[in-house]
Amino acid sequence: MAKVSVNKHQPVYQVPTNPAAVRTKKYALPTKKYITIAMMYFFKTQLKWGLIPLALIFINAALNLTGVYPNLWIYITVFVGALLYVLFWLVQFTGITQLAQYKPMFERFSYEIDSRQILMKLNQKEGSVLKWEQILDGYKDKDAYVLVISKGQFLHLPFSIFTSEHDLKVFERILKQKEVIKAS
Repeated sequence: MAKVSVNKHQPVYQVPTNPAAVRTKKYALPTKKYITIAMMYFFKTQLKWGLIPLALIFINAALNLTGVYPNLWIYITVFVGALLYVLFWLVQFTGITQLAQYKPMFERFSYEIDSRQILMKLNQKEGSVLKWEQILDGYKDKDAYVLVISKGQFLHLPFSIFTSEHDLKVFERILKQKEVIKAS
């Protein structure tokens, strides 16, 4: 493996490419698209926690109707608390787009994908390797594949960056083989 550096703080290793790998066109994730996808995934994963404010409102409504504990402030408190929680994460995801250490997420990469890894190439000599074990979750959106690495990190691979329909099908087969997305 040859050591190739993208920046002075993070060494990146260039792995020999697989001739049978799926190759894509260069693509950079737009920051607005990043925020939208991050918030959608946040809502999807945090949906169960939305039941807590809902339960508090129902409990308070029952207590109000029975006259045991009439309190109207709990409605405002629960609403403001839930709103602040969502705004906190919105600010976090928006802030990621501005921080220097996250700038590589928004650079133009071409991808070489095979059953061993995803090779993200900045150019012919610089890039980084993403092993399949690092992918926590994945799903097929209406216009792209999204591979989740962590709560705020993911790969967004639009269908349009694949060079052919065959490459798209091979990529989907790899995703199903690695159990990143559900086989249908």
